[in-house]
Amino acid sequence: MDARGIEAKEVVPASRKLSRDDAAELARKAKKVIVAKGKSLSEFPGGKATDEVVSAMLGPTGNLRAPTIRTGNTVIVGFNEEVFQKLFG
Repeated sequence: MDARGIEAKEVVPASRKLSRDDAAELARKAKKVIVAKGKSLSEFPGGKATDEVVSAMLGPTGNLRAPTIRTGNTVIVGFNEEVFQKLFG
């Protein structure tokens, strides 16, 4: 994000684990949820915290995967260069 000149409004330290409930809240408030796992991308409509969406947002420990970014009405979970390029230039 530094390379693109993007400044975070809020940074949550890794020591504060975000749970399934936190992921569900993010999904409900978003219009779109994009989840990147390796080269795999999944897009879900926001507004609903279905088990499929929330499970995709969580890592193997059951915590919200990093990085998680909320930009406008979109939540991005995980890293994918193409998604970052498209959204942040």
